[in-house]
Amino acid sequence: MFGRLTAFLDSIRARDPAPRSRWEILTYPGVWALGFHRAAHWLYEAELFFAARLINHFARFLTAIDIHPGAKIGRNLFIDHGFTVIGETAQIGDNVTIYQCVTLGGTNPANGVGGKRHPTIGSHVIIGSGAQVIGPINVGDRARIGANAVVTDDVPEGATMIGLKARSTLVPVSEYLRDFVPYGTPCNEPCEPDMTRVEALEQQLTEMRAEIAALRESKGPTSISAHPRKGKAR
Repeated sequence: MFGRLTAFLDSIRARDPAPRSRWEILTYPGVWALGFHRAAHWLYEAELFFAARLINHFARFLTAIDIHPGAKIGRNLFIDHGFTVIGETAQIGDNVTIYQCVTLGGTNPANGVGGKRHPTIGSHVIIGSGAQVIGPINVGDRARIGANAVVTDDVPEGATMIGLKARSTLVPVSEYLRDFVPYGTPCNEPCEPDMTRVEALEQQLTEMRAEIAALRESKGPTSISAHPRKGKAR
């Protein structure tokens, strides 16, 4: 058990440059929230739903992170900063990173019968701050959800999703050749696969500048008024 805890803390340290030691990581609200969830989930599976809910509410009060006891979470989940909501039927794989103010939310079933209503998150996924992942969708392994993206459709493995409603940038994660991309948002990569529109706008700007320069040359130097300013009466 101690070895698993050490590996968990080391996995967080590999993704966050802020902590100076494992002891510092133990103060993180995401670590405490996950610990409380493990106990609440054990009670939930034993059908001790009220006791599980009590632990859930206490953890939410203490950490500002709301993880439903029914959610299934893999190894080494890192919730950075908090203010996150994870629904009852959500499933999260291994080594997932979730930044602040993220919702793994559900949809209201049309037939009124509760079922799978929350997303399934693959392993090694990064979800940026403020992102909303809604409904019984699948987010593939190594996918990246950009900050404030709203995702309501399945996400292919390795895709980077941005926008509202989120769309794929078609920039595969394999191009980064890095084990971890902070905040789930590429910084130096083009966000649109088609740059023709940008190039057309730049061409129009160049033409407009040329036309303005030609107009200035045709008018000649600007005349300056020869009338001196009148001084103030003393």
